[in-house]
Amino acid sequence: MSERVFGGAYDDTPHAPAHSLAAVLRIRDFRRLWVGLGLSSLGDWIGLLALTAMASELAGPSYATKNFAIAGVLFLRVLPALVMGPIAGYVADRLDRRRTLIWGDYIRGALFLTIPLVGTLWWIFVVTIAIEAVSLVWLPAKDATIPNLVPRHRLEAANQVSLATTYGSALPAAAIFTGLTLVEKLYGQLADWVSGSSIDLALYFNAASFVVSGLVIATLTKIPPGPAATGADHEGSVVKVVVDGWKYVARTPVVRGLVIGIVGAFSAGGVVIGLARTYVGDLGGGDPGYGVLFGTVFLGLGLGMWRGTRLLRGLTRRRLFGLSLTGAGLLLLPIALAQQLEIVTGLALLLGFLSGVAWITGNTLLGLEVPDELRGRTFAFVGSMIRLALALVLAAAPLVAGLIGTHEFGSRGEDAEPWLVYNGAAFTFLIAAVLMTVVGVTAYRQMDDRKGIPLVNDLRNAFTGEVGSYPQTGVFVALEGGEGAGKSTQAQRLARWLEDEGYSTLLTHEPGATAVGQQLRRIVLDPSTGDISGRTEALLYAADKAEHVERVLAPALARGSVVVSDRYVDSTLAYQGAGRDLADGELEKVARWATADLRPHLTVLLDLSPEAGLTRFQERDRIEGESAQFHERVRQAFLRLAAAQPEHYLVVDARRSADEIEALVRERVSPLLAQAVRRRREEPHPATGLVEQQDGTPSG
Repeated sequence: MSERVFGGAYDDTPHAPAHSLAAVLRIRDFRRLWVGLGLSSLGDWIGLLALTAMASELAGPSYATKNFAIAGVLFLRVLPALVMGPIAGYVADRLDRRRTLIWGDYIRGALFLTIPLVGTLWWIFVVTIAIEAVSLVWLPAKDATIPNLVPRHRLEAANQVSLATTYGSALPAAAIFTGLTLVEKLYGQLADWVSGSSIDLALYFNAASFVVSGLVIATLTKIPPGPAATGADHEGSVVKVVVDGWKYVARTPVVRGLVIGIVGAFSAGGVVIGLARTYVGDLGGGDPGYGVLFGTVFLGLGLGMWRGTRLLRGLTRRRLFGLSLTGAGLLLLPIALAQQLEIVTGLALLLGFLSGVAWITGNTLLGLEVPDELRGRTFAFVGSMIRLALALVLAAAPLVAGLIGTHEFGSRGEDAEPWLVYNGAAFTFLIAAVLMTVVGVTAYRQMDDRKGIPLVNDLRNAFTGEVGSYPQTGVFVALEGGEGAGKSTQAQRLARWLEDEGYSTLLTHEPGATAVGQQLRRIVLDPSTGDISGRTEALLYAADKAEHVERVLAPALARGSVVVSDRYVDSTLAYQGAGRDLADGELEKVARWATADLRPHLTVLLDLSPEAGLTRFQERDRIEGESAQFHERVRQAFLRLAAAQPEHYLVVDARRSADEIEALVRERVSPLLAQAVRRRREEPHPATGLVEQQDGTPSG
């Protein structure tokens, strides 16, 4: 059999990279759950579109009452989360997960089916609350099931697929809703037994998607029941979780800026969602226009999450987060002023793109910046704040628009046509634009990690491509510093700790980690080589790096290993650049070309004065024998490189004890390890050569 078992799940592509989406979708049970999730998400988005459209129709001709009806639907979608959010996970853990997933879909399908049959506004409100209450229990049951269906090393890829499906299904949902609204006359002729409007057909389609999802999930037989089978108790105070999260956010500027930004981004999104139907109606778009605008926003959101961080990779995550928030706020201004649906749709695509960048960047930063022991509490706090903000915005935005009403400008006399008509939705967008821009600027100022470095420089690098490529799998850590700083010692300690923690680890060095590199090392370091041109020396080091990346670094990172390298590109930029006084721009192009622009996730710079470092050994090679002025220039170059991009550097005073330095390095490396894979049970431990058995004990 070609399948291999890890952690209770089957993997029939054990040699595929850990981040491979194709590999995780080849796991049968996860694939079926993914199909069910896709259908449920599709139904949920169609339901949102159909319910807001139906509420607008049932509310009557009044502009204000239409807005109030839409506000009611959107507010009631969030209200159950405010009331039941803290206990939904508790309830989910006390129910059999497989039954929860199956019957959760069946119940939601049945509830959607009743809406066109009853056809009243008050019933829409009742069913909205019931559906959201069921979803609050269904979602944590789904999230808890995924780790049991995939191997541990594919869990991140499985979560990426789930997230993309949940949000990506909004686009086909918008297309389906738009299509159904365009065939109202056709379906009325084909199915005379169906009464009502095209929105009714959308709701019937929606109900069917949930039922089919339940039928698909019912084919899964390996979903464990979870804590319901053992009756395990769950301890912990919801109040304590919220209070601890608030305290940590309040005293940590970076996290505080993140929370302000994330909540602000969701609030801005809530304004757009809450007013989209009304605003499209003001522009004469109707239900088809509503579906197109809705789908366009989520198309932009998906593009921003998928490609945004790559297109703007010259910016640090903190700067990118604040900048994307500010840009989203500024885009609301022309959306409010434009009076043509085509222009608004194009701007909505950009708004969704920037929101997607902010969403994915903010969540990544939360995972990296918050310590593991506080991460759950902080995410719980952020989730509560998001729900609260959404509830307020979804209710307030249509309310404000309804109160502002319609205003005409330029009319002279009772029979004269006004030259400009502005409705409450447009005015509300203007208010949201100002508030969102303030939120973005505030988050940027609190989180900026490159103070003193002009933002224009970073933006130029982002669009010219003069930046590095960070590995998408594995973790790359480089140790840099002057002579005698203790790089080799700390590299060995870090690699040993990673191996003891069970991570697939590679310890390497430059120059000389390959057969070709050993020959090059002998040339550049042997004192008998004598004086050679600085350019020649730089090219020899570049050749060593090219071979090192091709033969050692890239394959290990593709496997998901943690690579610890004693020296890398920064040594070339410092020694041959500052030390030999070569042009920085030319030298960096050569070094980046030689390494295919591969950069470490983290560079640990052990800073030590040349006077102290050069006394730590007696014999000196060709580079170590250079003057004190040479080594001082090298030291200052290292410090400049670290100051230019501090989020990728850890600068440590090398005069500290080896144990202290090791602890600091571990603390900084730990948040990066989510991208690394652990050794499989049948792989031998690199230190002992023993194989770990299923019970965790080693065997010969």
